[in-house]
Amino acid sequence: MTSCAWLWLYAGAFLMLLELFAPGFVIFFFGLAAAAVGLMRFAFGEAFDATWQIASFSVFSVLFLALLRRWLKNVFMGKEEKSVSDFENQYLGRIGKVTKEINPPLSGRVLLGDLEWSAIADEAIAKDANVKVISQNNLTMKVEVIK
Repeated sequence: MTSCAWLWLYAGAFLMLLELFAPGFVIFFFGLAAAAVGLMRFAFGEAFDATWQIASFSVFSVLFLALLRRWLKNVFMGKEEKSVSDFENQYLGRIGKVTKEINPPLSGRVLLGDLEWSAIADEAIAKDANVKVISQNNLTMKVEVIK
């Protein structure tokens, strides 16, 4: 009975197409497993009964997810890597306003755009002074007064 094989192939194609509408790139591998079971049903015929089909679908699903997902996701979606230096340099040169005065060695607070950050400086800086970011150490900005 080959109609069972065709059902598996149709289900596989449907699941692979369904991936276009669902984010995450997971459903595709269930479709790939269903297609593999359909092909095995064609190859082995009646000897490949329902128990073997369900077991094979389960095994293929797990194998395809575990072995192919990361590789195919990189192939289709590409890798986007953001280095540490990009994060550390993204605020360099930005202008902000002191919201809590800075008295070295104590830190103060600086408003940069919509965000408020901890800030340090080499000299005391009064509240409401305009400053420029000269370096960044994790979440603390080193600033200097704009003259």
